[in-house]
Amino acid sequence: MSSITWRERLDHYEKLMRLDKPIGTLLLLWPTLWALWFSALGTPSWVLVWIFALGTLLMRSAGCVINDFADRDFDPHVERTKARPLAARKVSSKEALALFAVLCLASLALILPLRNMLVLGLSVVAAFLAATYPFTKRFFAIPQAYLGIAFGFGIPMAYAAQLHTVPAEAWWLLVANIFWAVAYDTEYAMVDRDDDLKIGIKTSAITFGRFDVAAVMLCYAVALGLIAWIGHGLAMGLCFYAGLAVAAGMAVYHYTLIRGRERMPCFKAFMHNNWLGAVIFVGIAADFALGSPNPLTTLFAR
Repeated sequence: MSSITWRERLDHYEKLMRLDKPIGTLLLLWPTLWALWFSALGTPSWVLVWIFALGTLLMRSAGCVINDFADRDFDPHVERTKARPLAARKVSSKEALALFAVLCLASLALILPLRNMLVLGLSVVAAFLAATYPFTKRFFAIPQAYLGIAFGFGIPMAYAAQLHTVPAEAWWLLVANIFWAVAYDTEYAMVDRDDDLKIGIKTSAITFGRFDVAAVMLCYAVALGLIAWIGHGLAMGLCFYAGLAVAAGMAVYHYTLIRGRERMPCFKAFMHNNWLGAVIFVGIAADFALGSPNPLTTLFAR
């Protein structure tokens, strides 16, 4: 490794951080944006929006680095991951841990100007979740649920930054994100199920077995139902529910992709979750911006 150029080394770091694959960052970003818009009733501080967007990128990158560090002896045996920098021994373990530390410190530096001790405390929890998630695949039957907490911890942090408190609404939104994460990451795990069985890693796709497709669809239903319930409590209007309806239609489309349990359609369904998260956010933002009427209120008024 000492003979490679700095340009090549930076290229390896970029791949280790998955900067060439933004889907993971987006799956973290959408729930954080939901929380920022809900907590601010549609008018979040744009400083906070930029801080959380950049923080999401940094923490997702840190999560990828520590994930590959934890899986460095497993990834060479999986077709999809054997070319990753750590698996291919193009980056050393010491380099990976140093990069993880730098990314975490950079994330911390972003929130220090907020002078919000609650956000700072939650950020420590978020870093712990990101660092420990990869190791849950050794013993936890559904590590995707832990991933949902790690991927969604921007939710309570967003509420804390905006309101200086974390109301029950935020925790329910986090629960919704957990179910969504189990849904999309089970689709992802269905791609690697045969390899994961061989090397002994635990995933929801293996745990759910022949009920995997049903479990994915149930998780989508619970996630969307919880978001709808939260929106009802905030008296959200037609645009919000229209966004959820489109998201539900996307979930049905995912069913058509995963029911055959073939690798590439399952991976396509996983990737498509970016649009599902986006359409929920568009519904939330549009509803606050346009002030659309609550369809339930309109219905009962008649």
